[in-house]
Formats: sequence, structure tokens, C-alpha cells
Amino acid sequence: MNISIKPLPLLILLAVVIVACNSKPVSVEKRTSRVIKGLYTYGPEMKSFTDCEEGNEYWVADSAKTLELAYSNFNFEKPYEPVYIEVECHVIKSDSLMVSADFDSTLVVTKLLKITKEIPDGPCN
Repeated sequence: MNISIKPLPLLILLAVVIVACNSKPVSVEKRTSRVIKGLYTYGPEMKSFTDCEEGNEYWVADSAKTLELAYSNFNFEKPYEPVYIEVECHVIKSDSLMVSADFDSTLVVTKLLKITKEIPDGPCN
């Protein structure tokens, strides 16, 4: 039994595998980062954000891992006390299998810019 391996098809297959493994996946949603200001509420069952200017309400995903920590540092006696925040973020469609399904969109926080108990006068009140 004589098996001969032709190098050209093998090289082409190897090149395709290498290119496929090194390419970045194309995102279905365009994720443009923006700065948004509003009220953040956090508790055991809820992480929500209300945009002061547009009035939209979002579920919050803290990809920066600093928002929840900064909120907990206020040591509120009860959960769900609103605070004013300014964050860099992008908005994605909420996962229909999670608690966030109650919200059309999820605000993915990438950077916490400001957090305060003092809610400024204006559209946030």
C-alpha cells in the first residue's frame, strides 16, 4: 500500500486554519462607546440605570467591575438607593433568558467617570 501526500493541498488547508484561528469575530451589533449620565440603582435583584435626558431605563452590566464596588462603598442602610453616575458605555439588546429580559436594552459600563449621592437639579429629579 503506497500512500502519497501531496504538499500543496495540505499547505492550503494549513493556511486556511491559521487565518481562521487568528481572525477576530465580526460583531453583529456595532458597539459605539458613549458617555451617559443618569441614576443608577443597585440591589440583590436589580441593577438598573435611568438616563436623565431621554428617560430610558436599562439593565446594567458592569464590565469595568468598578460601578458595583463604588456603589457598595456608600454603605447604604437599604438597597436600591439611587445615585447619580456618569459612565462610558455601550448599549446592547438584553438577553431574553435572564432577569435583564424585563429591559429592552442593557447598558454595558466600560468605565466609571463619576458617582455621587448628590443628585443634580435638572432632568434627573
